[in-house]
Amino acid sequence: MKRILLIGAGHAHAVVLRSLAENALYGARITLVAPYPRQIYSAMLPGVIAGHYAQREAIIDVARLAERAYVEFVRGSVEEFDAARRSVTLRDGKQIGFDLASLNVGSRVDSSVPGSTHHALAVKPFERFIDLLKIPDRVAIAGAGAAGAELAMALRYAGAAVTLYSEQSGFPPALEKRVTSALRRAGVDFRPGMPVTAVENGPTVIAGSARQSFDLLIWATGAAPWPWLRGSGLALDEKGFVRVKETLRSVSHPEIFAAGDCAALDPKSGVYSVRQGALLVENLRHLVRDEGLQAYQPNPRALLLLSCGARYAIAQRGEWTAQGSWVWYWKDWIDRRWVGSFAAAN
Repeated sequence: MKRILLIGAGHAHAVVLRSLAENALYGARITLVAPYPRQIYSAMLPGVIAGHYAQREAIIDVARLAERAYVEFVRGSVEEFDAARRSVTLRDGKQIGFDLASLNVGSRVDSSVPGSTHHALAVKPFERFIDLLKIPDRVAIAGAGAAGAELAMALRYAGAAVTLYSEQSGFPPALEKRVTSALRRAGVDFRPGMPVTAVENGPTVIAGSARQSFDLLIWATGAAPWPWLRGSGLALDEKGFVRVKETLRSVSHPEIFAAGDCAALDPKSGVYSVRQGALLVENLRHLVRDEGLQAYQPNPRALLLLSCGARYAIAQRGEWTAQGSWVWYWKDWIDRRWVGSFAAAN
């Protein structure tokens, strides 16, 4: 009987668990390691902050889902991962061996800016962020990607004065225009082309020659890999993410898979991780049955939905963009159905 170890409970592994709850995988003993038994759905986090949802409405009960999928749930965080020995060591010292493993541990925010680790509240992990967040009078956010922009508008809607610093958004031109207009309309002090270069106690934000103090600084910059991946023995890209083949298998260790933000795949987005999860569970089933694997093919026209604080949102698919209250209610329907699908799995 093969020992399968799932590390992390991101979007991809949530899809794996839901599939296993609906259709059990025989011939394998499966263990899930994740730091939290209940995890917040990231797409609904801005809505929780804005007050559109109670926190319980945006929660996926990972431990309960694992139980229904006949998967052993182990609460813990990875300290060391040894690909050659097929072993993981958790922070509490517990060691778990495996025959097959899958990594869906997400990423952390890039905290390379001096002072950001000690004087800013990182947006990831989301569970820690929402537990520690107290909406202040004056808040700054570093990073104006999707997460930073949505958080800025949600906090502004909740009553905070918000300043958003950014080097570049990374959005396509048409979408960037809509997001910029939405930020201005919401009353966010948006400062594009003005990245945070250092942080001092206060917190005091330093952006070039400009200095300004706030009650809170939220760190929502680009994705960075977990440090333990560097010593794992896995083949990594230049940034430190796991290099994978089209089947999501590691290029150096075929018994290990990686999906979501921790994999060297772009773009890094929940909608792509969901698709990877659907492929991942099928490939795990094929491996247990000694069958051939399928290849991951990202959809270049995947739908992106961004909430704008109020019950208003922006949509983008390929070259098409739109915005309005109707987009928010569309997003609300999709998000509620997604969370509900895990509670309904049996």
